[in-house]
Amino acid sequence: MILAPLRRAGLVATATLAALLGLATPAAAHGADAPDGTDYRAEVTATSPARPGLTARMVEAGARLELTNRTGRDVEVMGYSGEPYLRIGPGGVYENTRSPATYLNRTIAGDTQLPPEADPAAPPVWRRVADGPSARWHDQRTLWLESTPPQVSAGPTRQQRIRDWVVPLRAGDETIEVRGTLDWLPPPDAYPWWVAATLGFLVIGAAGLVPGCTAPGVRALRAVGALLALGGAATVAFTVGRMLDAGAEGVGGVLLGLLGAQVWTLLTGLGAIAAGGYALARRGAADFALALAGACLTLFAGLSNLAVLSRSVVPMAGPAVLARITVALVLATGAGAVAAGVLRLHAAARAASASGKIRTTSGKVLPPAPVSQQVP
Repeated sequence: MILAPLRRAGLVATATLAALLGLATPAAAHGADAPDGTDYRAEVTATSPARPGLTARMVEAGARLELTNRTGRDVEVMGYSGEPYLRIGPGGVYENTRSPATYLNRTIAGDTQLPPEADPAAPPVWRRVADGPSARWHDQRTLWLESTPPQVSAGPTRQQRIRDWVVPLRAGDETIEVRGTLDWLPPPDAYPWWVAATLGFLVIGAAGLVPGCTAPGVRALRAVGALLALGGAATVAFTVGRMLDAGAEGVGGVLLGLLGAQVWTLLTGLGAIAAGGYALARRGAADFALALAGACLTLFAGLSNLAVLSRSVVPMAGPAVLARITVALVLATGAGAVAAGVLRLHAAARAASASGKIRTTSGKVLPPAPVSQQVP
């Protein structure tokens, strides 16, 4: 039998989470084209000739090329047929609505259907799309979207150069080239990370077997709460690292990105931290909070980032191994909190049925429900 306080807490928590998910889903769609991981590493090697204030780099695990122009003069990015595609300068970022690249580069697959007005030979028609000095776009010249290259099929365990690439720019009468490389990196073995996550899940979940009304049970509750909060903090750190990899600059840029494309993952991490603190304080319905927050953490921060465990290039700033440690930690603490919370709730319900009293797993004893509210 589910106790009345837990039912009320569950209804409130479910309604709150549903409302947050409804608000977050549209914002999260903005980052839907960013990969969760890849084995192809694209890097910018040079801008030739170099010009002070003109910089280029790959962002979003190599899915987009970013060009920043602080030279004080307009710079044009040339499209796939040599036509003007983007114009970046003091007045902001403009795209040429006649360039086929404007439409092809909207998705990483480059499969957007071209409208009738797309004509590389036609005079440019410029449309302003951003205020700042930077533009980011999927450039098909920097990506590998075909089947596995023959040299990779012949030697998949060796790092290999796929090709060198060039994206041409134009500044007045001067031609500039952004040069880079595309390499194949052998994927890591995901098995050790799965073993680590599974062992962590089993150890944390075993805390739910300790009787909740005893001193060891109280300590187990606090331990699970602390570990869940750690998993929440790891989720927040992963989300910040993902925004930095996407090109966010400064505190304002990171916060704007977190409240946009990564808002649901951020809320999931913060919710796990709050639930962990709730358990540490031995509040009523702490076990339900652990199970619910752990389930959200597992689904929305762990399983949604599984590609990190088996891809060599990950969408997070810093070493790839740090991203794998983070995801394994999130999986272990989230799933472990679910198991521990469910086991403790089940034990509390059985104890209440046997004694006729309601004893919470934090050690508090509540009077039995009136006869009119008891379920025969």
